[in-house]
Amino acid sequence: MPTNVIMPQMGESIFEGTITKWLKKAGDTVQKDEPLFEISTDKVDAEIPSPVTGILSEIRVPVGATVEINAVVAVIGGALSASTPAPAAATQPASIPAASVLAAQPVVSASTQPQLASTQPQLTSTQAVRSSPLVRRIARENNLDLSQIAGSGSDGRITKEDVLLHLSQHGPGSSAPQAELAAPQAPASSEVVPLSRMRAIIAQRMVESKQISPHVHSVYKVDMTRIVRLREREKARFEQQHGVKLTYMPFIAAAAVQALTKFPIVNASLENGSIHYHPNINLGIAVALEWGLIVPVIKQAEERSFLGLARAVADLAARARAKKLQPDEASGSTFTLTNSGIFGEEFGTPIINQPESAILAIGGLRKEPVVLTDAEGNDTIAIRSVQYFCLGFDHRTIDGADAGKFMGEFKRALETWDRQIG
Repeated sequence: MPTNVIMPQMGESIFEGTITKWLKKAGDTVQKDEPLFEISTDKVDAEIPSPVTGILSEIRVPVGATVEINAVVAVIGGALSASTPAPAAATQPASIPAASVLAAQPVVSASTQPQLASTQPQLTSTQAVRSSPLVRRIARENNLDLSQIAGSGSDGRITKEDVLLHLSQHGPGSSAPQAELAAPQAPASSEVVPLSRMRAIIAQRMVESKQISPHVHSVYKVDMTRIVRLREREKARFEQQHGVKLTYMPFIAAAAVQALTKFPIVNASLENGSIHYHPNINLGIAVALEWGLIVPVIKQAEERSFLGLARAVADLAARARAKKLQPDEASGSTFTLTNSGIFGEEFGTPIINQPESAILAIGGLRKEPVVLTDAEGNDTIAIRSVQYFCLGFDHRTIDGADAGKFMGEFKRALETWDRQIG
């Protein structure tokens, strides 16, 4: 019997994808789980495997076409089709999926590519250039013509690394001709970038999350000195022995899992007027990519050792950046961690990823003078490594006392760390 190959859902907020490459052609034999085609969304690019072994009898969606999730893009088995696939344009769905996306990090959308401002004489090429608003801003500030820069991203998209490499090799573009500079200056025109469909849905979901959940945020300062010293002492041995870099994320993930196990209300969801206590802790960890953001999920995190968490964090992040995530690895989280501190901020106040009840934002790690009190009550000032963590929670399901108990346990686990790390 023929098997339909469908456009998968790469994350709870993804509702369409673009075929960027077919790795097989009609008539080819494909094995189950063998890469069949590549897709691109506003958040992740990925290789999609074949669901079965058989003959690829029909390709229904050509390269460059965008279709909604669950649309049939190819058929395996059955008679070979001689018809030429017609482009399948995505249409606005009648209803929007109820899931939300994480909003603690910015998502750069490049689905709409306007021409660069006409007042910049160096940016006069009318050739369509795939790039992000950040890349176009860097180009404007340095008088660069993006049409002269080769893109290394998906479908030739120019990434930030491409434009910075060009700058390092060739420097900024020349300034405008002297005659133009002497002429009266026209008012600078602003660049208007229409919201992509995905950006519009993200905006809608963030508004809905704020409307659905009465958000409360609680910020705790954690003394990470013990963790910092342990990591510095063990990171070389850990990587040599296990082949995984020892980062701070598995420490934070392990402390969060420990606190969630003791206070399961923080891992619960409000569904149809009832509190749903999830049987497992499915830990979502936001991964920032050049082309956006995705939240891979460590399923059943409570069953993993520290080494297991470290390997899962490294594996999911690496495969997200290499476009190797499977669709079910980016959905189903019950609690989310977002590391906004890597961008230099003290802490963020994140929006809850519906239908979860809480999200933990990780602030920047830095040294601060701290007052320490010994057993006799004597105070001293010491330089300590501290980090701010902000818990955003839904006050319908989680009271301030429960949030405080959770954060207290989370803080205690990190400040008095006594677990083996492998």
